[in-house]
Amino acid sequence: MEQFEDEKYKKAQKKVKELKGFYSHLTVYIVINLILLGLQLLVFQNGTLGVEVPRWSMFTTPFFWGIGLFFHGLYVFQDRFRFFKDWEERKIQEYMEKDEEEMKNTWD
Repeated sequence: MEQFEDEKYKKAQKKVKELKGFYSHLTVYIVINLILLGLQLLVFQNGTLGVEVPRWSMFTTPFFWGIGLFFHGLYVFQDRFRFFKDWEERKIQEYMEKDEEEMKNTWD
């Protein structure tokens, strides 16, 4: 029994570390991208600082980093997506039982 409790504790502890890691990742993403945006808007007046700076550079970091953050979130919150799969399975079972009941009523 104690081993079961220990396993549950370790599993919960791992989940908390994953959540903490995701929220840290999200915080760093927001802070760094705000700094980059501020630099673009304040330092590079009109997009230039002696030389022309392409505007697409302002969006590449948030875009590609955002893709990585999205997949990190999918990994961390995957158990929440299982709810939909479980719901789907319950609905399928419900419809199968309903059809079976209708067939029984038809033959009776």
